Amino acid sequence: MSFPELKNRLLLDTLEGKETERPPVWMMRQAGRYLPEYMEIKKKYSFFERVKTPELASEITIQPIDIVGTDAAILFSDILVLIECLDVEVQLKPGFGPYLPDPIRTVEQVNDLNIIPAEEQLSYVYDALTLTRKELDGRVPLIGFAGAPWTLFCYLVEGQGSKTFSTAKSFLFSEPEAAQKLLEVMTDQTIQYLHNQVKAGAQALQVFESWAAALGPDDFQKLALPHLKRIANEDYGVPLLMFCKDAEWSYPMFANTNVAGFGIGWGCTPEHARQFAGDKVVQGNFDPSKLLMKREAIEAEAKEMMQRFGKGNYIANLGHGILPNVPVENAKRFVDTVKNFRY
Repeated sequence: MSFPELKNRLLLDTLEGKETERPPVWMMRQAGRYLPEYMEIKKKYSFFERVKTPELASEITIQPIDIVGTDAAILFSDILVLIECLDVEVQLKPGFGPYLPDPIRTVEQVNDLNIIPAEEQLSYVYDALTLTRKELDGRVPLIGFAGAPWTLFCYLVEGQGSKTFSTAKSFLFSEPEAAQKLLEVMTDQTIQYLHNQVKAGAQALQVFESWAAALGPDDFQKLALPHLKRIANEDYGVPLLMFCKDAEWSYPMFANTNVAGFGIGWGCTPEHARQFAGDKVVQGNFDPSKLLMKREAIEAEAKEMMQRFGKGNYIANLGHGILPNVPVENAKRFVDTVKNFRY
């Protein structure tokens, strides 16, 4: 499959260890609720209609490139779509979040899983990637993504979001054999899903281990890390970013993997981030709440962040997803500040 030549290589050059004049910039959840143009689409279509209609997903993915001017696009999708490959229904309840009517909570359910190939079940994701890559016309690279096995396990067993994921952790600890089998299945599916995304047009990948910090360091290393390392050791042919939310302490464990860079939250200082990441790229870590400040303050804070991260091997981003009440002009000021910065 042939696509237009990439004109803005800043993100890929950074992830490939090349010298650049400034950091590239994009924002997690940049395609979404803070944009009035997105809200117009949201009025007409449900969340999963937006995700599963390639034309809508593509339009939403490209909106922040047109409006805010980021250096990369990330596909509008959701980490939970991969759960459908286990023939498990995922609903999105307004004001509540993701909800699984039939969570997996028994050994029997794990043994009786109906596994649907990711290639077959998630064709709408690949169609959206291919369409978006063509529509971008080489302006910026396109990032694909997936949820990590432990994070998906949390939703599969808990059945919904949680502050503690106590049901998921209880199953992990009390039924270790079944739990590891489920994690293995999710790992296999994730690896295939990421490869398929690259075939469809993704030029970089990010894996979200959103609930890494639900486990202590020892349990994470013993029970979740082996699966993440399998994902990290694959050769996808494009750079791979790893984001273990609130668990930057885990990054030295990926030293000898194919991970090109790490996402950093605002709870970790730039100095500690560099120590944890070694010679790999770091990405982050602007607190999204700071985008609600006055624009002059946003600019000053963004400049200080970039200076503290230092020259090279750095992608400017938020520490997590942009908030829905951020004014578009404030998001644009953050992006423009990075674009005007020079090492």
